[in-house]
Formats: sequence, C-alpha cells, structure tokens
Amino acid sequence: MRLFSLQHSAGFFLAVFFFGFATAVQAQQLPALRIGYTDHEVLISNMPQTRTIQEELQAELESGQRILQSMQDDLAGKVDRYQKQQALLSEERRQERQQELIGLEEELRNKAGELEQDLVQRELDLMGPIYQQVDTAIQTIAAEKDLDLVLRTQAGPAQPILLYANEDRIVDITLEVARELGIDVDAAMQSAGSQ
Repeated sequence: MRLFSLQHSAGFFLAVFFFGFATAVQAQQLPALRIGYTDHEVLISNMPQTRTIQEELQAELESGQRILQSMQDDLAGKVDRYQKQQALLSEERRQERQQELIGLEEELRNKAGELEQDLVQRELDLMGPIYQQVDTAIQTIAAEKDLDLVLRTQAGPAQPILLYANEDRIVDITLEVARELGIDVDAAMQSAGSQ
C-alpha cells in the first residue's frame, strides 16, 4: 500500500514539474508588457502656445469682469436711489421699481453665467489643438518605444489615466463585460467612438 502511494506521489510531482516547465516556457514566449508614463500637464503647460492662450483667456476674463462690474454699479446706483426715494413713492410705483431691480439683478446673474460659459467654451476651443498635438506626440513616442500602455502620472477629475494603448496587445473588454452583466452598450459605445 505504501509503495502505491509513493508511486502516486512521484507521478504527481512529475506532473507538477512538467506543468511548471511548460508554463515557464510559455511565459518566456510572451513578450513582457511595456508601460510608459508621462506628466501630461507638464507637457501642456510648457508648450509655447499655452502661454499665449492663457494671456488671451485672461484678457477675455478681465473684459467680462469689467462688463459685470459696470452692470453691478448700475444696479447698486438704482438700489440706492430707490432706497432714498422709497418713502416718497406710491405703493404701485414702489412695486414697479422693486420689480425693475429684481429684473436687473436677474439680468446680472444671467450675464455672469453666460460669460463664464463662453470663457469655458473658448478655453476648450483654444486648447483642443494643443491637447491633440500632445496626444499625437505621445502616440508617436509610444509606437517608437514599442510601448503597450502609456499612463498619466497625475490624474485629476475628468482627466484620463490611460493616454495610449497598443490595441494589438491590450484588449478593451468593455463589450464582453457588458454582455456578462446583461446590459447593451454596443450602440452607446459606437456613438461615443464616432464623436
């Protein structure tokens, strides 16, 4: 009985040895995953066009602030006049002036929101080509260095961590995971990819 278990154990160890050897050979045949990284913000902030764009955006911001300050001064003057004349006004005239002041205050808030949205859109429009230029350079260097992934060293909100992936060696499994979860994202992914 003991002889049978020794032979059984020897066979088991021999099988483990061959499995380990086969796994080691297979692992040597697969090239190692090559990963690079970069500080996207350092690249962008040191591009010569960035300084010019920042100056242009600052000038637009200051212009918008002057417009808002003028509107605010006008509103403050009307509020001051209203407060001084309030006792002399009829109830009907007082309500008209109050509605006028409320309208001016709302107009000021709307203008501030509009100017902020315009400035954000302007920044996106101006910085878009720089982002594209940096992205193209990252893809070029990644291909030259035969990298599989390029990661961002610092990531903040709404900033991608993965900047480049060699699609020959890295697989996007989003669709397969979605199917496993029982959700349909094919149409959404196609529309997102075409934008």
